[in-house]
Amino acid sequence: MADAITLRIITPESIVLDTTAASVRIPGMDGQMGVLPKHAPMVAALEAGELFYTENGQEHCRFVGAGFAEVRQDTVRIVSDSCERPSDIDVERAVTGAERSRDRLKARKTDGGEVFDYVRAEASLRRALLRKLAAKRRSD
Repeated sequence: MADAITLRIITPESIVLDTTAASVRIPGMDGQMGVLPKHAPMVAALEAGELFYTENGQEHCRFVGAGFAEVRQDTVRIVSDSCERPSDIDVERAVTGAERSRDRLKARKTDGGEVFDYVRAEASLRRALLRKLAAKRRSD
């Protein structure tokens, strides 16, 4: 395919996706970033969120966890702690996780003698809400 890019999503368990795409949108720390063929080389930190790619004229979606993206020689390499199809996301688990995170934020309690980590609790809530949104919005 002329004017295409290779998209690889890599998690600690395996290479989850290895395909050719016309475009890729990744959830960067500062918002969505688009990558087209002939993109300049770059490395960027990723935040948990929806990754979109266009393959054969159809847009597909994956939910990726935190990690980083490398763009080099018409290849987008995503290294993430997790990757899921929206249809594989357990919505009930995401809702339960969001409720648990909200409760923790309200109570500001810890599970032991450690100091309450507000940033971690807030990130957990955000991830649960984004997973729920991705699952409801897409069925890819």
